[in-house]
Amino acid sequence: MKANEGGVDRGLRVVAGLVLIALAVMGTVGAWGYIGVVPLLTGLMGFCPAYTLLGINTCGMKK
Repeated sequence: MKANEGGVDRGLRVVAGLVLIALAVMGTVGAWGYIGVVPLLTGLMGFCPAYTLLGINTCGMKK
């Protein structure tokens, strides 16, 4: 797995994931909020499988 997410992208994913999980824990959005695990994990790993399929790369590294 080669990194395909840049720093800003990763940070936004981690924040969004944590917010969704927190809202699910508080009961505000229901169980669907636990889908926040996906952006949280992809943000922490720096790799998004969907980006690979779509040919997107926000990472500043050269190929």
